[in-house]
Amino acid sequence: MYPPPPLPPRRDFISVTLSPGRSYDGGQGLRRRSFWRKWKQLSRLQRNVVLFLLAFLMLCGLLSYISVADEWKAVGSRSAEGPKMRPANPPVLPAPQRAAENLETFAGVSPQKPPRHFRRRPPNLQIRAPDGAAKDRRQDEAQRRAEAAGEARWEDDAQGSRVSWRGTGTEPEQGPQLPPRKAEAAPRPSPQALRMRNSPASQNERQKAVVAAFRHAWAGYRKFAWGHDELKPVSKSFSEWFGLGLTLIDALDTMWILGLKKEFEEARKWVSQKLLFQKNVDVNLFESTIRILGGLLSAFHLSGDVLFLEKAEDFGDRLMPAFQTPSKIPYSDVNIGTGVAHPPRWTSDSTVAEVTSIQLEFRELSRLTGVKKFQEAVEEVTRRVHSLRGKKDGLVPMFINTNSGLFTHLGVFTLGARADSYYEYLLKQWIQGGKKETQLLEDYLEAVEGIRKHLLHRSEPGKLTFVGELAHGRFSAKMDHLVCFLPGTLALGAHHGLPADHMELAQALMDTCYQMNRQMETGLSPEIVHFNLHPQKSHKDVQVKAADRHNLLRPETVESLFYLYRLTGHRKYQDWGWEILRSFNASPRVATLPSATSRTPAIPSPGTRWRASSWGRRSSTCICSSPTTQTCSAWTLTCSTRRLTPCPSGPPPRAGRLPSGRCPGDS
Repeated sequence: MYPPPPLPPRRDFISVTLSPGRSYDGGQGLRRRSFWRKWKQLSRLQRNVVLFLLAFLMLCGLLSYISVADEWKAVGSRSAEGPKMRPANPPVLPAPQRAAENLETFAGVSPQKPPRHFRRRPPNLQIRAPDGAAKDRRQDEAQRRAEAAGEARWEDDAQGSRVSWRGTGTEPEQGPQLPPRKAEAAPRPSPQALRMRNSPASQNERQKAVVAAFRHAWAGYRKFAWGHDELKPVSKSFSEWFGLGLTLIDALDTMWILGLKKEFEEARKWVSQKLLFQKNVDVNLFESTIRILGGLLSAFHLSGDVLFLEKAEDFGDRLMPAFQTPSKIPYSDVNIGTGVAHPPRWTSDSTVAEVTSIQLEFRELSRLTGVKKFQEAVEEVTRRVHSLRGKKDGLVPMFINTNSGLFTHLGVFTLGARADSYYEYLLKQWIQGGKKETQLLEDYLEAVEGIRKHLLHRSEPGKLTFVGELAHGRFSAKMDHLVCFLPGTLALGAHHGLPADHMELAQALMDTCYQMNRQMETGLSPEIVHFNLHPQKSHKDVQVKAADRHNLLRPETVESLFYLYRLTGHRKYQDWGWEILRSFNASPRVATLPSATSRTPAIPSPGTRWRASSWGRRSSTCICSSPTTQTCSAWTLTCSTRRLTPCPSGPPPRAGRLPSGRCPGDS
């Protein structure tokens, strides 16, 4: 028998293990494990998800770094090249001259702001207050110069030869020679522009109706949106796009042509005192070029007032950072205050129409100022687009990448939105440059043949000739109202010696564009139409979808009517323009202007925004009473129907005679 086991030794303490939130069970759960062991214990799916997230975050970080680096690089470049981008004008420039002395105050302009307004973009505009002392000094200097010049400069009886529109030869004319930047005499209006200012011709009934329509619309802008970008007629307020008085600048040349002296002088005073470009605001390169830069250049050509040219040069300087891209294809947007340019937020592409439809304005700015950088920047774009692959018999895609400089979204070809004015500017640059730049002519002629081959069809049952679209080999019978620029462009080319069948095609397309208006209930063309290709008598040639039944006051049809009327002398084209004007006047009006959209007479839908440029462009068709064709050689109309000159055979306008601002044939 064994003895009992000895008793355990007595302990005089208790051991307690403290753990956060749970009791310790002696397991191995709290032991530290290496990262590699933890990684190996994950399933393959878990590891793949983690790796994908890490790669995605690294890619986002890299893209963000590149974007920030580009912006800092642009800011640094602008700081380093500031003197080069906006040089201080040396004393060689002519002193600014006023269009008329002793300008009256803004008589009748309501000082009250509308009770409310809505801004589209940008949300904030930082306007730098002008230096009061410097402003006073400039006004004193301008007053002394004005007193010395007097009214004599408006009454000089300068003589100048007229250029015939009827010549059809394509012999080279004087090219775009840049004048030396040296001291020159202050420019003066031509005798024709002077006569229009001092003793405007009597107007016929149609001309009076055009003027009355403009006055009606302008009164609304003047009362409710003076100095702002656009009028909102329904709410009787305004909206801002760039905060630069787009409508006012847009209408300067229109008011001069219509002989509205008081309105012009009032707007001129606003430009002189209120138009400041030192603003922290993004502007669209294309829109601001054709509306602001083009509007100022056109106003200078018509009035001879150097104020507009100086403003144009300042604004052109501020647009130049948009061309600082790896491919030299400009960005779509640029901040005119900081000089930082960028593509749209959602893509790195620009539209082909936008980057190839600014050349007329920039080339003209170089010709007038003697500063070559404007012309060189846009001509580099033209050269690069000329040599790109991806075209189809002269037809170009709609998008181009600003980094690679290559076409994107290949296989889609249209003469509508995003590509339309590319073709228009090929011809007009060739004319503007004295018909010397053969690559422009070659591209234009090839494109016309591509249109005939791939896009030209006839509708049923009326056999209307129209231009459709091609998407990856499939034809669509869709035609934008924008395409109605083509009849006028073809007619202009035929006038300048291109094949006669271009004029035949122009007349056929002009008939179609007229029917796009005539077959609508309101007599106004919709934004987009589809043509019937099947021979069914119960169907109309023109069909419109519900979403497209609106009219945006676009100028393409009336500009083409202007060209066809002036170049053929056929009265029907002027009558068609008159019908369109009457249709606008018959459409529902708010208290300030006609509707910007129209559907059917029973369902009026007045638009929410209005631009004075639409009325100004339409007036170009109806205001001239004679089919005399001098103006087609004296002026080059931009895609916004601005009046810019082809390079004349004499000195640049800064040195002497300006082209006529008057419709020839008016007595």
